[in-house]
Amino acid sequence: MSLLMTMINLVLLLSIFILFVQVFPEEAALRPNVVNVGAIFSFDTINGKVAKVAMKAAEDDINSDPSILGGRKLFVALHDSNYSSFLSFIGALQFMETDTVAIIGPQSSVMAHVLSHLANELHVPLLSFTALDPGLSPLQYPFFVQTAPNDKFQMIAIAEMVSYFGWAEVIAVFSDDNQNRNGIIMLDDKLAERRCRISYKATLPPDPMAKRSDVLRELAKIQMMESRVIVLNTFSKTGLLVFEVAKSLGMMEKGYVWIASTWLSTVLDSTSPLKPETANSIRGALTLRPHTPDSKRKRDFISRWNQLSNGSIGLNPYGLFAYDTVWMIARAVKLLFDQGGNISFSNDERLISLTGMDLNLSALSIFDGGKQLLKNVIETKMTGLTGPVRFNQDRFLINPSYDIINTVETGYRQVGYWSNHSGLSIVPPETLYGKKPNRSSSNQHLDSVVWPGGETIKPRGWVFPNNGRELRIVVPNRVSYRDFVSVVNGTNKVQGYCIDVFLAAIKLMPYAVPYRFIPFGNGHENPSYYELVSKIAAGVFDGAVGDIAIVTDRTRIVDFTQPYIESGLVVVAPVKKISSNPWSFSRPFTPSMWAVTAAFFLIVGSVVWVLEHRLNDEFRGSPRQQIVTILTLVHKYMKFIYVFMH
Repeated sequence: MSLLMTMINLVLLLSIFILFVQVFPEEAALRPNVVNVGAIFSFDTINGKVAKVAMKAAEDDINSDPSILGGRKLFVALHDSNYSSFLSFIGALQFMETDTVAIIGPQSSVMAHVLSHLANELHVPLLSFTALDPGLSPLQYPFFVQTAPNDKFQMIAIAEMVSYFGWAEVIAVFSDDNQNRNGIIMLDDKLAERRCRISYKATLPPDPMAKRSDVLRELAKIQMMESRVIVLNTFSKTGLLVFEVAKSLGMMEKGYVWIASTWLSTVLDSTSPLKPETANSIRGALTLRPHTPDSKRKRDFISRWNQLSNGSIGLNPYGLFAYDTVWMIARAVKLLFDQGGNISFSNDERLISLTGMDLNLSALSIFDGGKQLLKNVIETKMTGLTGPVRFNQDRFLINPSYDIINTVETGYRQVGYWSNHSGLSIVPPETLYGKKPNRSSSNQHLDSVVWPGGETIKPRGWVFPNNGRELRIVVPNRVSYRDFVSVVNGTNKVQGYCIDVFLAAIKLMPYAVPYRFIPFGNGHENPSYYELVSKIAAGVFDGAVGDIAIVTDRTRIVDFTQPYIESGLVVVAPVKKISSNPWSFSRPFTPSMWAVTAAFFLIVGSVVWVLEHRLNDEFRGSPRQQIVTILTLVHKYMKFIYVFMH
């Protein structure tokens, strides 16, 4: 009986569905049971493998919750572009023929520039979390949305790191494609704002076409240059090849600085364990990783990742962005339905006129609800695995931030964070969002870094270029006063006080300065200093070290350092240590000095008495009175002289 009732119910439901389709054929078509979404990736890449697992996990989670799409199913169709731009384009065309409401991808910015034109025509939103080219303007490509932090912010972070460590010049090594090239252009602009610059740009073939010979040729050039700070902006296959060649050339040793873009952090997160040779070649490098704040949802997803991926690959932040991107589309579609919208497609009249061609272009149709779906995506406000998901007016995710990673012997360690809110810090960015932005130099902090070669002291950042010549430093080959400067007989070695001062100054330089000493003179007589200085002015020599006096004629043709030996007449006296007491002031008054002083008083008094005796009554009287008068007069006279002199 129960089986009969079940069959009757099924027949009734089928009859109702058929009747609904006959009476409301358009409504049945406009509300399909499956919402098609396409995804275009190279599945052999790290991000392709991670995204494939994460997007399927998001699809299952969405379909397990009937409240999201009202009982409809979301289907994410995957297309492997296999590093080929042509296959990416073919995949996009196939998706456009099957009523696809949105496409996740493409993986590279090269194809994003191309497919965005197709999306603009057919009103199908493109959402990518890996094509992060700063040149993909929403004004030119309105249907393209970047669902991960744009590379503009990554370049700002690198520029602030360079400025923080006090380096003035960097060398950029990058793959010659749209994303990496435009990223370096952006880096150049951000460095210029901080009074730094890119001294050389080394281009490599687009990933993965770079060969060892290509890398070797560029790194050999860089070895001859003065800058030792190298920014590597590429993808994983080319990036690991660059580090491998750099290791073989000795460019991962003391003195070098390597800063890699986010590709290196994806290798560290998703490839475990690293091959020993790979781990050894990247040791000491700095890299960035998109920062995703900690949350319970994120921890739960990480805990089930091994089950989802069958242990085939480790999770990196772009897997979290892939998961959130699928959810953004699902929420936008749900909102479209709630707004009374439908999923419908209409033919493009311009394509109908081309039906006589072999290409089935008439199958491509315009998504009628594409503009509204795009608007819903841009206005998304949700909290995903990557944290709060919001877009600002420029279509950038709000509060983009990065972890700063330092590769070490045991793997890697985190040395700080960068956020667009407050710059460099050693505390998670989300703790600073509630405070006012503070980008002052005193507020920028990073933990200590282990540099290439195991050094913990910050490298100077550049050396004197090997393709330049040594400084020619002339020294006078003197005969006299050889303590100042002299040439050791039979050798090219020079020594003396002036040489010691020069070597001490060289050690204080923040970079290496190669030089060689050139003796001037025959060694039998002192050379002409005017001729020596004239040769410096003429460019024969680059500088001079010696006891060369600073005189007017010489200062007119060359520059001198500050004098380190005082010239002129001096008094040389023996030094005798004596004890101090209240009567120390009387030491200069020897018995002879006292006798001379007394005689001086008597002579002055006698002269005054002789002049005043005949005319002044005060100078008359008994001898005693006259002596008292003379002494009183001398006292007053000396007092007057003392007051006058002071």
